[in-house]
Amino acid sequence: MLVRAESPDYFVYVSNERSGDISVIDGATDAVVATFKAGKRPRGIHAAPDGKRLFVTVSGSPRMAPGLDENRAPADKTADGLAVIDPVEHKLIDRWHVGSDPEQFAISKDGKFAFIANEDDASALIVDLGSGQSRGKVKVSEEPEGVGVNPQNGEVYVTCEEKGEVFAIDPDQQRVVATIETGGRPRSIAFLPDGSRAYAACENGGYVAVIDAASHKLLSKIQLPTGSLPMGTVMARDGKELYVSTGRGNTVAVIDTEKNAVATTIPVGNRAWGIALDPSGSKLYTANGASNDVSVVDVKSRKELRRIKAGDGPWGIATVSPSK
Repeated sequence: MLVRAESPDYFVYVSNERSGDISVIDGATDAVVATFKAGKRPRGIHAAPDGKRLFVTVSGSPRMAPGLDENRAPADKTADGLAVIDPVEHKLIDRWHVGSDPEQFAISKDGKFAFIANEDDASALIVDLGSGQSRGKVKVSEEPEGVGVNPQNGEVYVTCEEKGEVFAIDPDQQRVVATIETGGRPRSIAFLPDGSRAYAACENGGYVAVIDAASHKLLSKIQLPTGSLPMGTVMARDGKELYVSTGRGNTVAVIDTEKNAVATTIPVGNRAWGIALDPSGSKLYTANGASNDVSVVDVKSRKELRRIKAGDGPWGIATVSPSK
């Protein structure tokens, strides 16, 4: 029997919000192999579909508790933008000054565009990933955060925290086609592979909202265990399970998408936010913002394998196969 030797055929990139850098983890050894500066407050992080470039949002807006006097902590708007990273060389290659306090974003299936949530501008920005130029802006409601792209029809969903709404956008026409009320401060969104349903993690409600993507209607709410503050979402490759980080709940909730019910929870690090699967779908990584580490979870056994020290304030996670 031929046994393939483990090789670093993918890397895990972690955006560290407070230290302003990116940690690079070798997927074969789960060891940090590089750290480099990305800009102020790197948060949302995704790879292009071909794996040749990695993008991370950076922001000059200071981290502030709600209600703090903004005059005491002015924003550096020149620092806002999208950082471009070479995942083979593990280095920053460009920084585009786009967006206003950009946070989360998603990339179109063809890799040509990024859709960025402008948190302080109540809008979603469309950026051409070939040129770094803005191609349009769609108004949504206050505090847009999570962004997801329907894998079948390309519709862009944006979660807006303030009023508990999800906006469905036609990216070609650059217009809102539906507004779905979920309540509960929705933070992120993920789709089934067939594009039929979307799942929004609603932090304050402690539930995941299930949305019919054809009718743009709220179908149900999946209540998570007490203490859960659902944040990040990632769908299994086969669509049978959804993995949800629960923030200060310090777990990953596993949702059976056929039953739309919680199958189990897996303890991880403190304030788990960003979440991503490895290319094979067998390992799960969470960015633990309060314990400054990354949890590695074996999906099959439902167990945390180890924790890897990252930078200060790990926020987002992306896995990249540069060999693609």
